[in-house]
Amino acid sequence: MPSDYVERPHAMREQCRMLLNPLRDRLWIKPLIACALSVAGVLLAHLADSMVVDGSVPQVMQTSVVELLKIIAASMLAIAAVAVASMVSAYASAGQVATARAFPLIVADDLLQNALSIFMGAFIFGIVGISAAMNGYYGRAGRFTLFVLMVVVLVIVVIVVLTFVRWVDRIARLGRIGAIIEKVEQATAASLARRQRQPWMGSVTAAATVQGIAVHGGQTGYIQHIDIARLQRLAEPALQRAERAMVFPDDIEQVRARHADYWHGPVLPSLPEAAVRHRSPASP
Repeated sequence: MPSDYVERPHAMREQCRMLLNPLRDRLWIKPLIACALSVAGVLLAHLADSMVVDGSVPQVMQTSVVELLKIIAASMLAIAAVAVASMVSAYASAGQVATARAFPLIVADDLLQNALSIFMGAFIFGIVGISAAMNGYYGRAGRFTLFVLMVVVLVIVVIVVLTFVRWVDRIARLGRIGAIIEKVEQATAASLARRQRQPWMGSVTAAATVQGIAVHGGQTGYIQHIDIARLQRLAEPALQRAERAMVFPDDIEQVRARHADYWHGPVLPSLPEAAVRHRSPASP
């Protein structure tokens, strides 16, 4: 497997994709990021007091800032509670009709996660901002910076609220079998498109006749990633050739082996670990 055939940027993209994909199934990731950005924005607004001369920014009264932050916090708390309750109900409904492998696609819906993240981020922004402003954390420049950030948050919230009807429609359709089939179809099409762009994953076509040592996996599972770059590094020192023969479910050979690696040359004990770095448990 010469190095010319291995596309390292593609391999790096695939590795990053495999690392980030599991995070999409975690409903708390995006809200956590939004809350962290909100807290950072509120606290970093204090830096304006030491970087900007007070006379160069407009005067913003502390009472007006606090009252606006209270409105944001109260309204976003109510909306976030409704959003969470609606999503939990939709997920429960979807869990009754979706398969175990299709359900993560529903949880990873970007529109729902983004809306919930903005609502919770705005709520945290309001709470932290109120606490900081009422305890004299900001000077004149800091209050003005906080006010500007508050306007930005309000604009984002207004945009989300304007798309609230679309969000409710997505929630209503989330648990239906048609929406689940559509999501599975989109995920399958994206996976097939990636394989079409890289049919041999950057390697050369395997020979028709394979002779070598069969290396079988010690566990049963679904192969999610093949570390081509590591296979390349293992093959280069000995100038050997590593070939992979995959057995698809329709093949009669699946009775004997789900997959096998054939190595022409000295046996490397780390080859199975290099070939299959990520494995998910098989469904019962």
